[in-house]
Amino acid sequence: MDKEGKYQPVLHIYFDKSILVNEDGVESRYEEGRTSEEAKKRLAIIKAALANGFLEKIILECQDPGIKIENLTKGQVDIIESLVNSVTSEVGRALVGLTILQLTVKSIHPDQSVRLHKGSTGADFSWKEGIPMRVLDKNHITPVLRKYNLLRLNADGFMMTRSLAENYPYSKLYKAAIRGARQEWLEITDAVETGKLDAENALKQLIVFLNNKSEVFLELTKETINTLNNFLQKEPAFDECYAAIVRFIESSTYSARMFEVAMHALFQVLDDEKCLSGFLKPLSQMRSANKKHGNIGDIELTLTQGNKDILESWDAKYGKTYLRDELEELNDKLKMHPETLVAGFVTDQKPNLKPEITKRTEELELIHETQIHLMDLREWVEYQIDKYQQNPAEIGPKWLTAIGESICQLRREIAPIDEPTAEWVESFKVCLKQDNI
Repeated sequence: MDKEGKYQPVLHIYFDKSILVNEDGVESRYEEGRTSEEAKKRLAIIKAALANGFLEKIILECQDPGIKIENLTKGQVDIIESLVNSVTSEVGRALVGLTILQLTVKSIHPDQSVRLHKGSTGADFSWKEGIPMRVLDKNHITPVLRKYNLLRLNADGFMMTRSLAENYPYSKLYKAAIRGARQEWLEITDAVETGKLDAENALKQLIVFLNNKSEVFLELTKETINTLNNFLQKEPAFDECYAAIVRFIESSTYSARMFEVAMHALFQVLDDEKCLSGFLKPLSQMRSANKKHGNIGDIELTLTQGNKDILESWDAKYGKTYLRDELEELNDKLKMHPETLVAGFVTDQKPNLKPEITKRTEELELIHETQIHLMDLREWVEYQIDKYQQNPAEIGPKWLTAIGESICQLRREIAPIDEPTAEWVESFKVCLKQDNI
């Protein structure tokens, strides 16, 4: 125990085994020796899945902007992102590659330990329940990562790195000198090994982050920003900018998400102009359920930074104009947020304002002492420009820029889009070029 009475992890090394005791006092025994029959069976299943394209299928799935990644906490996503962000031209690639291998193995066969990176029937050193990660890497992981330009790796694989080949199980007590995001890698290893982290969803999130940082993506973003600048040099009127934005939303894969991003981007502009009445919350993730996370809508202003005292909220409703159910949900949410002054729904088409809708809206305004609005996108934009006394001719180009920079991963602090965005960036570029013809 440490001075605070908390357990510290301990690794006991014996002649024929290692025993890892984690912070909870739970022991894991790793016996040395030739690969067991059970380990051979697990390895055969893992090899077969990899040979049948398991990792490639995951990578292709992660190129779809509409991908659903669930069962990950914000903290877990942040650690995965930090691991990917650690990659430079000099360091970090081996640890990311190894993490992909571990998460892939655990996704295919959850019973296989990903701490044990050696397994053999004839080598000088082997764990009975281990697997030959170096072989799996060279034959199935590195070739796929190179094929899809996700990591710049030597053809021989990342497991050739000597620091990853020490005869100890991968844990927080692994003492080899490793360059890169060592702490993040070990936290992910521990979490997936103890069942606290969903391996397949973690793998997908890691691949998405790599997609959004690949050299191909970076080149695409450079081309797109250049196209945007060329478009803006012509000093387009507000209506031209608005038409390009609507065209982009309509032509994009998963238009509902781009509708949210576009709305949030307008508030980013207003925030940059220092005219909002509260603190703009960062863009919510597509996987976040409003009720679960204590949100009211997709765009929110709070009284204090980083808290849930919501002053103003707008919910994007793409493809839906009849909002009776949404009003009842808003009723429940406002009970939890009596501080809210303004709430509303924004649709891509004219909202259905039947008498029953307008009557219920008025009732909820009285009950909660909150202004409630139902608007289409154009009405909402004009409402915000008028409310904050902005010049439309200046807002249009700034709004386009905020959208472009958000999907190009250039505003991650306020717009942390964790989905694959290459398709959206390409669509944005095409929409801008249509006006340059």
